[in-house]
Amino acid sequence: MPGAEKQKEEYVVRAPPYFGERELGITFADDPQKLIGRTVITSLYNLTDDPTKHYLLVKFKIVRVNGRYAETVFYGHEYGREYFRSLVRRGTSMVEYIKDVETRDGFRFRVYGVVFTQKRIRSGKRHDIRMIMDQVFTEAAQRLNHDQFAIEMVLGKMGSDIFNRVKKILIPRHVGIYKSKVVGLPEWVYEGRKPEAQLEEAPAS
Repeated sequence: MPGAEKQKEEYVVRAPPYFGERELGITFADDPQKLIGRTVITSLYNLTDDPTKHYLLVKFKIVRVNGRYAETVFYGHEYGREYFRSLVRRGTSMVEYIKDVETRDGFRFRVYGVVFTQKRIRSGKRHDIRMIMDQVFTEAAQRLNHDQFAIEMVLGKMGSDIFNRVKKILIPRHVGIYKSKVVGLPEWVYEGRKPEAQLEEAPAS
């Protein structure tokens, strides 16, 4: 019938393989291409079944549709507001550092690191802690693909690396990557090419 709306189909949104391809929800569209670019937010608890991770929210972006599945890539994460607020205490210092980095396979991330101290510290130590965060972010981006980078941020390895370097200056109360977001996606993501293939085609240095 002319002018009739096309019936919407159901699609399962799933996490990428590096987050276990967990089901993130159901969405509907009359054209699968209309799903491209949509984002979904879930808790790390839902991805890992670890209830201690309920405070961390993870965002995924739909980049492809494969049959009835809407496939995603990691698109950022963030501490929940209440959890972040609970970390702020009087008589202590909060040292933040924000940096843009690019992973080996062309993802551009904006990374937000934070170190909470046991007591107030002077500007010299703040500077030293920020330099440590800068080094860890830069080194991780240089050696990792986007999936590895995302996992190290979200599951805490990157925070542990910062902690182990900062503790040579002082013993921090909390260290973490409290927020990240993807600010640039390479074209191969939408084409379905794997990061490894992209790297193999790069000229040897």
